Amino acid sequence: MEAIRIALAQLNPTVGDLEGNLSKITGAAAEAEAARAHLIAFPELMITGYPPEDLLLKSSFVRDNLETLSSAASSIEGIAAIIGFVDRDSSGIYNAAAIVAGGEIRGIYRKHHLPNYGVFDEERYFEPGDGILLARMNGCLIGLTVCEDLWIEDGPHRGCAAAGATLMVNINGSPYHRGKGKARLGLLASRAKSTGATFAYVNMVGGQDELVFDGQSMVVGPQGDLIARGSQFEEEILYFDYQAPDTSWLPADIESAAASEAMRIVDVGTTPRQLAELPNRIAGEMEPAEEVYSAIVLGVRDYLHKNGFQQAVIGLSGGIDSSLTAAVAADAIGAENVLGVLNPSRFTTEESNEYAEKLGRNLGIEFVMLPIDSIFEEFLTTLQDVFEGTEWNVAEENIQSRIRGVIWMAISNKSEILDRRRIVLSAGNKSEMAVGYATLYGDMAGGFAVLKDVPKTLVYELARWRNRDGEVIPQAVIDRPPTAELKPDQLDTDSLPPYEVLDPILEAYVEDDLGPEEIVAMGFDSGTVARVIGMVDRAEYKRRQAPPGIKITERAFGRDRRLPITNRYRPFPRQQG
Repeated sequence: MEAIRIALAQLNPTVGDLEGNLSKITGAAAEAEAARAHLIAFPELMITGYPPEDLLLKSSFVRDNLETLSSAASSIEGIAAIIGFVDRDSSGIYNAAAIVAGGEIRGIYRKHHLPNYGVFDEERYFEPGDGILLARMNGCLIGLTVCEDLWIEDGPHRGCAAAGATLMVNINGSPYHRGKGKARLGLLASRAKSTGATFAYVNMVGGQDELVFDGQSMVVGPQGDLIARGSQFEEEILYFDYQAPDTSWLPADIESAAASEAMRIVDVGTTPRQLAELPNRIAGEMEPAEEVYSAIVLGVRDYLHKNGFQQAVIGLSGGIDSSLTAAVAADAIGAENVLGVLNPSRFTTEESNEYAEKLGRNLGIEFVMLPIDSIFEEFLTTLQDVFEGTEWNVAEENIQSRIRGVIWMAISNKSEILDRRRIVLSAGNKSEMAVGYATLYGDMAGGFAVLKDVPKTLVYELARWRNRDGEVIPQAVIDRPPTAELKPDQLDTDSLPPYEVLDPILEAYVEDDLGPEEIVAMGFDSGTVARVIGMVDRAEYKRRQAPPGIKITERAFGRDRRLPITNRYRPFPRQQG
């Protein structure tokens, strides 16, 4: 039996850009056809981009997506394609995949299992599909599933295998978080061994608001062996040649033999091709810090470019968070498109200014110094009657932070008339966001929060990784104790436990949903645990007003973790006795 060349197109669509996504589809199909592929598979909802969210409530959007699919089908020549789109009938809309060949739509599969957890809200929009769709190509039966279908043990892949399919194609919009690639590979190996089929998994690439899709499309053989794997965080087409096993034992009319109205087989056919030997490519795995850093860079680049921003403004403090944020921005959009703003106050040390300036020179970014002390003094003068008789506290500290935020936003606003739209990137990390150690309308100001889902201890790890080939972030910044410098001799540890203690408690409470007794049982001081939990719970109102930021953990604030602001439940340890 002639081998079938399969192309897995891990592309970077933009939500709502139907014309642009169509162009990517037709361009990739032409490239794959030139590479003598028989079949190309695109990611889940490739036509619309993923996730389209409430755009799906607009009937015109669904209609236009259907017209775009028709255009794709008529434009693709010499190769069959599997394309993710939104289908509809009188019962509702469906997350679907179309098999197109010969200028027409040959068959449509509707996703069975709709994820409704974490970042997923598919039950809000879609109806579940049913039935099995198989494509017959060169005598081989190919089963088709969509994303979540694969994660269900008795999902439709079992029905496909029972009907004689030896190759499964699963199209995905699977968001990234740390360790996700290993989980996918383990899942594919399990499904392949349980069905005796080869699984071809194609995933989306790119940033969409808080989400990053990492690609890493792969093919796993029937013994669970990795046959091919694409790169992470890059658009590309992954090819592999599939040699179907002997299926002469199957009935000539397998559709009748299956005796199931829920199964449909479409004959796709192939153009005979002379295939030169194609070695399977298995892209290497990134080390953990490289993987997270790459995800953040891609997320920043796509958020800015897809939303029409050419440049970024970052407040540089001489601290680790703003230094890492500036490095990410320079890597994402080019150093020439990053402006660092230094806003020293009476509490800013000379070392902080020196470190910020050294960082700017190391990165090759533009930076300016705009001191805020005279503005701060004007605020204190204006407020002196209101503040009379009170001691210095966070009010005076936060005024400084908010002055800085106003300056950053002013620079961003003024850039609109300079034909170089600049967005303010905030630099707060997940640890600070968790406990509310951040100033509303101050250091939280901005259009995108680069490190929003990055714990402080991971910030240091990423900074060290970024310096792997030479010092970019000054080593003194990594070594110095963290400080907000909003009052004399201030350190973060004046208000917080050391981050080496804080971050594991936050991971247990925020990401693992453990209660205080369970966290204390891990070896943490009960008073510290109660204090941290109280800070997390009280800060929910701040997090609701924070900019969006890139998800890199399994439980990011916002889409993953949604708690009421008005909430009196306090899970403190019960008294014994």
